[in-house]
Amino acid sequence: MDLLNTLVEKGLRRELPTREEALAVLATSDDELLDVVAAAGKVRRQWFGRRVKLNYLVNLKSGLCPEDCSYCSQRLGSKAEILKYTWLKPAEASKAAAAGVAGGAKRVCLVASGRGPTDKDVDRVTKTIEAIKDENEDVEICACLGLLSDGQAERLRAAGADAYNHNLNTSEATYGGITTTHTYADRVETVQQAQAAGMSACSGLIAGMGETDADLVDVVFALRELDPDSVPVNFLIPFEGTPLAKEWNLTPQRALRILAMVRFVCPDVEVRLAGGREVHLRTMQPLALHLVNSIFLGDYLTSEGQAGQADLEMIADAGFEVEGSQTTTLPEHRAGGGCASACGEPAAPESEGETPEIPAARTDLVSVRRRGAGTDLAPNA
Repeated sequence: MDLLNTLVEKGLRRELPTREEALAVLATSDDELLDVVAAAGKVRRQWFGRRVKLNYLVNLKSGLCPEDCSYCSQRLGSKAEILKYTWLKPAEASKAAAAGVAGGAKRVCLVASGRGPTDKDVDRVTKTIEAIKDENEDVEICACLGLLSDGQAERLRAAGADAYNHNLNTSEATYGGITTTHTYADRVETVQQAQAAGMSACSGLIAGMGETDADLVDVVFALRELDPDSVPVNFLIPFEGTPLAKEWNLTPQRALRILAMVRFVCPDVEVRLAGGREVHLRTMQPLALHLVNSIFLGDYLTSEGQAGQADLEMIADAGFEVEGSQTTTLPEHRAGGGCASACGEPAAPESEGETPEIPAARTDLVSVRRRGAGTDLAPNA
């Protein structure tokens, strides 16, 4: 396909595809899927070889969030039967993090529900970071605490946080339909605060919320402009008890096309396969490793993931290798300020393709997390 040859050439040059090209990737047929994966895989291997970075989530505070994000099982008014607990003590969080590191994780992601941290919360997280680093000096720490107030990003960086995560989630045009308690601009500002404080920015999206192809392209192009170092791609887990419980819109093939599009638009960025991979990719997860260079190990915030050992076996069986702690994840040129300034300008959008057939709900694949942080059971790592 001329489209794929063009996209590979652009990806190897770190040149931004046009919106028309990005939309065309999402519109490819299932018969063309392996060609799409192979093409995006060439770009992935150019910048990241066959390495897979492992990340591990520690949910510091679960549930009871005052925000109304429709996709979230921890949202205001959620009836999802998830674990709910207040802040973990630093020693508890450090123990959970150590399990992930022992399982091969290079980065630990500290997450807390809520609109954003108070200064007291930042103090708590500071002590937690110190406890984790005392036990595992080389581990990367990414904080994800919501919207930041003035000075908080600098405090987290001084405490040893290497990165900060705050996802854009969906396009600016449709953001108001997903949540009303904060704005898309609030999220952009928090990512920029983290960057200004010297932390590596982590910002991504959630696919499968009923968005259009144009919405997906919009948010990925916005991420390219924002220029985070890592872009987690989540696939909606439609928890019963949330407003999006009936949004079973994804097939494994659709999920792979989305990942390929993200790789073409963000060729030299850490693209992370995040929440929902087991639910929507299922037995096709190994194919996604040809598109992403990073995954979460074990469980997620409120749902259980694939067994940690199964993740490691999947990586090895697919011909990839776990990235070591002494290996730099990003290509050398990104240390000079990323790729956004070196990219071309996008062209005008093309009309959307036909709406794919909506798959049947697979609620049997959604398992509420009952182990690890906040419980007496051993974590999955």
